[in-house]
Amino acid sequence: MNKILATLSLLVATTLPALAQESVGRSRQSLTEGILSTLIYGVIGIVLAVIGFKVFDLAIKANIEKEIFENKNMAAATLAGSVVLGIALIVAATIHS
Repeated sequence: MNKILATLSLLVATTLPALAQESVGRSRQSLTEGILSTLIYGVIGIVLAVIGFKVFDLAIKANIEKEIFENKNMAAATLAGSVVLGIALIVAATIHS
């Protein structure tokens, strides 16, 4: 156990100065650009996820919203959640690449 703690503390001690030096050169402008790009990609991702879910809803030829909210169909809710997560993963991978 002591070897693991010693190894981890050595790793942290060697990594933190490198990270600190890397962040010294950054400016407020790059932070603003980062926040702006995060917001833009977030909105794009949400819009694409909603469009993907609507395409799925049209493809199955059933009113999944009615099944979930009016009929309280838990299987339909699970299916809808799975579809949204799958589409979100694809959108995130696409935006990241």
